[in-house]
Parts: sequence; C-alpha cells; structure tokens
Amino acid sequence: MSMPPVAIGILTVSDRASQGVYRDEGGPAIAAWLGRALTTRWHAVTRVIPDDQATIEATLIDLADVAGCALIVTTGGTGPAPRDVTPEATAAVCAKMMPGFGELMRLESLKVVPTAILSRQTAGIRGGSLIVNLPGKPSAIADCLTAVMPAIPYCIELIGGPILDTDPAVCKAFRPKAK
Repeated sequence: MSMPPVAIGILTVSDRASQGVYRDEGGPAIAAWLGRALTTRWHAVTRVIPDDQATIEATLIDLADVAGCALIVTTGGTGPAPRDVTPEATAAVCAKMMPGFGELMRLESLKVVPTAILSRQTAGIRGGSLIVNLPGKPSAIADCLTAVMPAIPYCIELIGGPILDTDPAVCKAFRPKAK
C-alpha cells in the first residue's frame, strides 16, 4: 500500500498578486523547483495573500494545523519595506526558529546580488511543520531552495514528519549515516 502524497504548503505573500494586479510568479517557481527536486509523491496546497501580518499568521496556522503540511514554503515579504512582515508572522506562529536557513540563503544570494543582505528570510517549526521564508524573485527562489533543501528532509524527519526523498541530480538530501 502506497503512502498518501505529502502535503506541502506554498504561500505567496504579495499585496499586488493577491489583488490580481500582476500574476504570481513566486508560488509557481517554488512548485516547479520542488517538482524537479522531490521524488516523494507530494501535492501543493497553495495560497496567495496580502502583506498583512494577521493574515499571514492565520494562513500559516491553517497550512500547518489544518492542511497538515509537513513543509510550508513562503515567498515574498522578507525585505525591509514597511509591509514586509513575513518573518515576523513566521516567528509569531513558530515554537522554534531555525536561523541557519536564513543565514545560508543570504550567503548564497550574496554571490549573485549585493542587496541580499537586505533580505530577512528565516525558518521555523510549528508542530510537525517546517516553515521556510524565501524571497519573492523566482531566480532567488531557485538559488535559496538549492542551498537549503539538502537539510530540509532530515529536519522534517527530526520533527516527526514524513520522509522526503530528492533526486540527487537536482539536490542531494543529507542524512547522517546510521551508527
């Protein structure tokens, strides 16, 4: 009997995309990257919402606690602008913050653009869900996911989540060797 597909939340945080002013490119970029990287069966639970902290918090809680997403990847709202509040919303709903994710993403992004230091990506754990904040630009999304995905499957296992396997040609997941 095969396991049901793993639920993965993909949350786009953007005033303009949520209003239909422009097309969401971040969410589809995340889904496409995960589609290439993951060999485990999964399905996307997608949302596009405005840059509003209460709305972001409620949506993260819904994706984690109701939809049962083992991984929730956000895009947008990580910069220094007044309405960029995704990291604050993430911290408000998580029991543990995982700052190493943001540190590595900024380090990788700095190889491409000097303004990467302005990004406030982070990650945290809510129950059995790992929440990872990515920037909004699709090329930056790919750079950041490539950097942090090797640690994501093991992190999800450590918090009691499902096993996520990856295609080593795209991204090799790291798991410590058994003793």
